[in-house]
Amino acid sequence: MAQAPQRTQPSGHAPLDAQLPGGGWPLGAMSEVLLPPHAFHEWRLVLPGLARAVAQGSPGRVVLVAPPHAPFGPVLAAGGLPADRVYRVVAGPHQEAQAAWAAEQALRCRDVLAVLAWLPQTAPESLRRLQLAAAQQGRLLWVFRPEHRRQQASPAPLRLWARAAGEAQADVEMVQVHVLKRRGPPALAPVLLPACDARLLAVLQAQARRRQSAQEAAQHQWQQRQERLHALRALGVPTELPGAVPPRGVESLHALDRTSSARA
Repeated sequence: MAQAPQRTQPSGHAPLDAQLPGGGWPLGAMSEVLLPPHAFHEWRLVLPGLARAVAQGSPGRVVLVAPPHAPFGPVLAAGGLPADRVYRVVAGPHQEAQAAWAAEQALRCRDVLAVLAWLPQTAPESLRRLQLAAAQQGRLLWVFRPEHRRQQASPAPLRLWARAAGEAQADVEMVQVHVLKRRGPPALAPVLLPACDARLLAVLQAQARRRQSAQEAAQHQWQQRQERLHALRALGVPTELPGAVPPRGVESLHALDRTSSARA
């Protein structure tokens, strides 16, 4: 008997959808995402798909279980996910079993669109229960775990390993996504995705161009002032001639550039 095709939700990343069975995140199945320590690639991966589901009129809440950091509502809203659709379940560092239980209960709630659970040390039997609940209810389910767990067996039909790519492309930081497990043939090569959303990246690039233009204009004014002062001194006109210190405006712009570079 032929198996029914997997229902999916497009991820919003065309290169990734090309590698995912059915062309998107599986509905009714666990998607396990393995991450390096202190990495925050999960929202880059899942937010476009969640935003698309909301835009298509899919009802229900998005439940975050034990996220390491509270979500920033304006960023989610800018990505297309209204903050009033997001619920957060807080769990302590030694409450992994309770967090897995909360995720399972959320999957069984009628008014839930998707569950995102951060479960670094959950036992395999808890993962199997989550996979079963997602299959029974047809929900979107992402479980985020440390990358060192990739050598362990998992009940998730889809397993991804996301990490920073070694080199940027056209000055854009990239995320390298390895498809470790999927239905069908194995993936032969990782998928490269921009680490920053295209819309946010466009805003940042526009800001950088404006800063650069303002810096160049201030530098040009400073050079003109220095030339006038040299000319006056050549004519014997008394004047104070500062040394190689640029005016205050140029200094602040250089400092801003250094701060921006340090943050990037």
